Amino acid sequence: MDKHRCGWCEGDSLYEAYHDKEWGIPVKDDDTLFEFLILETFQAGLSWITVLRKRENFRNAFDNFDYRKIARYSQDKIDQLLENPGIIRNKLKVNATVSNAKAFIAVQKEFGSFSSYIWGFVDGKPIKNTLKNYKNAPANTPLSDKISKDLKKRGFKFVGSTVVYAHMQATGMVNDHEVNCFRYDQV
Repeated sequence: MDKHRCGWCEGDSLYEAYHDKEWGIPVKDDDTLFEFLILETFQAGLSWITVLRKRENFRNAFDNFDYRKIARYSQDKIDQLLENPGIIRNKLKVNATVSNAKAFIAVQKEFGSFSSYIWGFVDGKPIKNTLKNYKNAPANTPLSDKISKDLKKRGFKFVGSTVVYAHMQATGMVNDHEVNCFRYDQV
């Protein structure tokens, strides 16, 4: 018997695997939260599948998303990244990754972890929506507006409300699986 999945991922094995194994599962680990933050940053203005197909290249190029290393990137390293055909070579996004790593560390120092900070916006529990069709999911919400504004105040870049909402969906802060999706009750 076939599993019913959210309509946005059907028909592409990479998308389906991401949907089935990662999307919407609550993430409390700072390393993984940072990875998703960076991937969502690069996704801004592009389709998620574009980033997903380049994920391993990003992982290799950005030292396994080690924010401690990324925060110390030199201009030479940034220039190397901008020459790397395996990633999205957007100068503003590459530079934002470095500044976001620094801001991420500052948030950790203030709150003990980035997870404590970001999950504090939802009192540590996922918001469970009841979407019948993924096309009815919002691109942003008043809460993602609030988080975006706070992240920007803390020095983060490329964290508009739509990017933040996508991050919330990916990391399980909000459950936007369709109600008839097999993952809806699992996450």
